[in-house]
Amino acid sequence: MASLNELESFKALERHFITIKDMHMREMFEKDPDRAYKYFIKVGGIKLDYSKNRLNDETLKLLRLLAQECSLKEKIKAMYKGDKINNTEERAALHTALRNKSSFSIEVDGIDVMENVNAVLRRMEDFSRAIRIGDWLGYTNQIITDIVNIGIGGSDLGALMTCKALRNFGHPRLNMHFVSNVDGVQLQGVLESIHPETTLFIVASKTFSTQETLTNAFTARKWFLYHALDEKYIAKHFVAVSTNKQAVKAFGIDEKNMFEFWDWVGGRYSLWSAIGLAIMIYLGEENFSALLEGAYLMDRHFYCEDFENNLPIILALIGVWYINFFDAGSHIIAPYDQHLRYFPKFIQQLDMESNGKQVQKNGAKVQYDTAPVIWGDMGINAQHAFFQLLHQGTHLSPIDLIASLSKKGNLPGHHEILLSNVFAQAQAFMRGKTYDEVYKEMINNGMDKEKAEKLAPHKVFSGNRPSNIILLDEINPVNIGSLIALYEHKIFVQGVIWDINSFDQWGVELGKELAKNILAELKGQQEFNDYDSSTKHLIQIYKEFNSH
Repeated sequence: MASLNELESFKALERHFITIKDMHMREMFEKDPDRAYKYFIKVGGIKLDYSKNRLNDETLKLLRLLAQECSLKEKIKAMYKGDKINNTEERAALHTALRNKSSFSIEVDGIDVMENVNAVLRRMEDFSRAIRIGDWLGYTNQIITDIVNIGIGGSDLGALMTCKALRNFGHPRLNMHFVSNVDGVQLQGVLESIHPETTLFIVASKTFSTQETLTNAFTARKWFLYHALDEKYIAKHFVAVSTNKQAVKAFGIDEKNMFEFWDWVGGRYSLWSAIGLAIMIYLGEENFSALLEGAYLMDRHFYCEDFENNLPIILALIGVWYINFFDAGSHIIAPYDQHLRYFPKFIQQLDMESNGKQVQKNGAKVQYDTAPVIWGDMGINAQHAFFQLLHQGTHLSPIDLIASLSKKGNLPGHHEILLSNVFAQAQAFMRGKTYDEVYKEMINNGMDKEKAEKLAPHKVFSGNRPSNIILLDEINPVNIGSLIALYEHKIFVQGVIWDINSFDQWGVELGKELAKNILAELKGQQEFNDYDSSTKHLIQIYKEFNSH
């Protein structure tokens, strides 16, 4: 396709932007009393209020035209039917097949993948059930009490985030641990808190060659054998999620305890696959199935609904509006629910690894911005940290405020305080506070005019700062499944608009390749001379420091 900024719809948006860029949302709400109801959508247990954005009906109409000119509908269909939309790796991107609850077949290279997907799910269910009911015993015939998931990136964050989000649905006997950092402090802390007789390790690595994961896995193996003494017991305490049977077997893991997935499952989209084994063990088969149901609900909505009422498409187009027209270089995820504390980190990888690209699918350099920097934290904490910049800083940073409506399980009075802050922050971002309002307030409170005139500029909030409010009816497996799928599809839509491949991650590889030579040099195994002076100097500092 032509470059994005050459499309007629994009040029129309540029012209429209000139007419709307200085308009304040206060004015928009005053002119349109129905704005809050028009710009509101509900899908399953998720509600979106997108009325507090710097847009109007014309903006949304032009953004939908842009999506049409980018052939979005056709590209959605191509993803769902298993076309190799990951063009640089010649792979499909079929995470939707992993939660396909319909009777329809999905083919890749002429093979119906659903048979294999369902077969692996059944094996996961059988294994999880055995752990949960106590049929699977350790080498001293004790039941399993601790699960240690060893992975990194997509093999860690999705399972970690989901288990933490759905902690209230977890098995009360099971303690979940997640190890991703090759810094031994993390693994050491876990090993000091568990017992070899009652611990199951899940080694999650597609190739079973990822340096960080394998380093941690072999260290855990050594620790285990120090206590168990016999390698035959590894089969009782280590399982693998991988595609590399030979490497798994060499590690000592029984092939029967290797759970496979496929090259059309991207790491950051893989929690629905066997990578979610830790989730299924912790939550149980029924809750894992409910998680898939929630994602499937959002999948069908995304596929079937028209652009005007399509939740992922609306969020995606609003994001494009800010990134490509307002030059908003970052986007904040701020959940107001302790269960979702790892959600910003999960979305950070999902978005930035997917759309952090600088070339179009045809290899031409993009002439526009792509993915924003995604960051965030728990909203109630963030208010006392970085919200100052969002309110009065010089950057425009749109924000997603995420909360659950149900106060079930919370302490009396706490949930109302939490939700009042969500709604108040969104109002403050939108309205701001003018000089006249600040000045009048201080005078009414008894401040003298001279002091009020000096202080007023510091207390002015420009407002007009955009936010989306995403409300879950409650935190449960179905709604978490829908929420994750919502962001997956939003990111895919933006990749289509920018004409980039959202499913490769070549930028991750260069550092890995360079680290191999540096590692050999730090260990004194080999010397290389093709470093820049800074890298050479740093290696020298390390060697000298550890030479004593």
